[in-house]
Amino acid sequence: MLPPPPSHATAIARNSPPAMLTHEQRLWRGAPGLTLAGVDEAGRGCLAGPVVAGAVSMPPPLAERLYAGPLAGLTDSKRLTPPQREQFFELLTHTDGVGWGAGIATAREIDELNILVATHTAMRRALEALPGGAGHALVDGLAVKGLPCPSTPIVRGDAQSLLIAAASVIAKVTRDRLMHGLHEQYPHYGFDANKGYGVTDHVMALYRHGPCPEHRRTFRPVQDADQRELEF
Repeated sequence: MLPPPPSHATAIARNSPPAMLTHEQRLWRGAPGLTLAGVDEAGRGCLAGPVVAGAVSMPPPLAERLYAGPLAGLTDSKRLTPPQREQFFELLTHTDGVGWGAGIATAREIDELNILVATHTAMRRALEALPGGAGHALVDGLAVKGLPCPSTPIVRGDAQSLLIAAASVIAKVTRDRLMHGLHEQYPHYGFDANKGYGVTDHVMALYRHGPCPEHRRTFRPVQDADQRELEF
């Protein structure tokens, strides 16, 4: 039994174009039985913590039923409040027939590979974690190399594709929970609130305390803080 839709769903749905399944339906029509997944990332622009990717798949009848009901308000996770994201996350991860996976590239991997390659690595890992895999992926943004299946890039796809929007929620909530855990280890930086982004309080703490092992040493503000430590 599906949980009731979030209370905001009807209001958002009225303001949303009825196009969140357009890309999915086009591919399903061209290849009946295709296992289609959406893929998105969270944390690419942060100064600390991993970059996390999410992948979500579901069969066409279930996608259409969920889009007409409890997922009616689903959109880019950045446009949702934390409680809304948590509601959608619980629905996606506890609904029979919805496949999901998460992939992580650590701060060290980001420094070793560069952020673009690390992001693509996290996306590949998310698809590999998807139960049953995927025959094709809809990817938010530009083309991604090295995925385990063919893919279609969609710029701003998290606002156009239900599967990508669902993946964005998986990525964002997974990463936010990881950053809460890192806050317990490194409380000086406020990771529970800033999630590793370069807000003023985080940058001030970075200069005051220096980088921690979860900071991305190849990112400029972290490099500056590293240099300042050496000068002292």
